[in-house]
Amino acid sequence: MRIDLTSKVVLVTGASRGIGNEIARQLAAAGATVAVHYSHSSKEAVELCQEIGHGAVAFQANLEDAHEAIRLFDEVLAEYGQIDVLVNNAGIAELAAIDAPNEEWIASWDKTFNVNTRSSGILTKSAIAHFKSRSGGKIIYIASRAAFRGDSEDYLAYAASKAAMVALARSVARGFGKDGIVAFVIAPGFVRTAMAQDAIDAYGEDFVLGGLALNKLTEPSDVAPMIVLLASGLADHATGCSIDINAASYVR
Repeated sequence: MRIDLTSKVVLVTGASRGIGNEIARQLAAAGATVAVHYSHSSKEAVELCQEIGHGAVAFQANLEDAHEAIRLFDEVLAEYGQIDVLVNNAGIAELAAIDAPNEEWIASWDKTFNVNTRSSGILTKSAIAHFKSRSGGKIIYIASRAAFRGDSEDYLAYAASKAAMVALARSVARGFGKDGIVAFVIAPGFVRTAMAQDAIDAYGEDFVLGGLALNKLTEPSDVAPMIVLLASGLADHATGCSIDINAASYVR
């Protein structure tokens, strides 16, 4: 099977690093034009665009700010005139100890939900309006196994924010399918990224690997092909589904 995404424009949030970077690479390899969103990693985002080609352009936005999320979608649309697929990948995992002072704990929750959940909601709203005008489109949400199995006491906000993304995706799938809009959830476990490195540094790689059924840690390249498939339209009747890519560290 050959997937050809030529003529498709895909907005990938958090594309300058980690899973998003590999998603952008594999989408471009299939012929897509990728709008590469970044928050702070300007150099990495520009270099990625140069490497993958196909008209890729880097777009900066701090997704903690609601207005910047709105601006991001509008700028991508102005640049290309169309968006066919939205990949809500950007996310953070703020440590928030349960015994932290209330103000500190609340600030961490607010930041986590603003970046992981509210920005996804804002971009989803913009995408739905645009997709309705084009008789359809696709939204892919990069959640986490934490949305389903929970997480540790220091990452309550992270797990809750990812669970909210799952509910959002399912609601989009059920509510807008007649408009040609489909939505999917990808739920990775630990993936070898800078975010996962914090856990590896804290607990050791053996601790992380101990929960896996396979002999090696999941790589971004193990996750990205599924996004390419979902973006292709070949799996539209799986709309609303959640796909686990976690080396059987959590099986539902």
